[in-house]
Amino acid sequence: MPPPRPTPDVLSDQLLRNIAQRGGVRSYPAQAVLVTEDDRSDALFIILSGRVKAYGSGPDGREVVYATQCAGEYFGEMTLDGGPRSASVMTLEPTTCAVVPGAEVREFLAAQPDFALHLIHKLIRLARASTEHVKSLALEDVYGRIARLLRTLARPGADGVPVLPDKLTQQDIAERVGSSREMVSRVFKTLGEGGYIEQRDGRIALLRTLPPRW
Repeated sequence: MPPPRPTPDVLSDQLLRNIAQRGGVRSYPAQAVLVTEDDRSDALFIILSGRVKAYGSGPDGREVVYATQCAGEYFGEMTLDGGPRSASVMTLEPTTCAVVPGAEVREFLAAQPDFALHLIHKLIRLARASTEHVKSLALEDVYGRIARLLRTLARPGADGVPVLPDKLTQQDIAERVGSSREMVSRVFKTLGEGGYIEQRDGRIALLRTLPPRW
């Protein structure tokens, strides 16, 4: 697997070390649920290694994936207002985290303005992403949401062809765009036959500009 791509949510090495020292280090196997939606715990999780996904579940058991995160990123900041967890988080592979109690996080925020600014920027990005997601659900069909996701995630490969850095299954895609796996399969079949996408070692490569409509 290639190294995780840099993201604006990754903490600097110094901030990562400083805040991680305020918590205990815990290791988790793959598929372990670290926090549950509506839980009242307030710890902040700093990912030291591994990957996780944040998701929500419906009464029928269906899931929607909000995001995936990797080493250097953190989650759990939404409980700093005293409210419940807004999402569940599960490990996608063996993962190690520094788990920092909420009281320690609040003290760290007061003492480290760089971290406070980083958190503010992250929350702004989350708000913008949420707005775009609601707009997409309201105004785009399933194909539009799939195309938007592929364009957003793809990064140039060694030969310049955009490739998704993670091995996402059709079920993974369906959970991210709020659709069924069967519908995603139909879209992918059409795009593959049209020469727009192909699988490269389990990752999706975008060979041509995706069509505006399916």
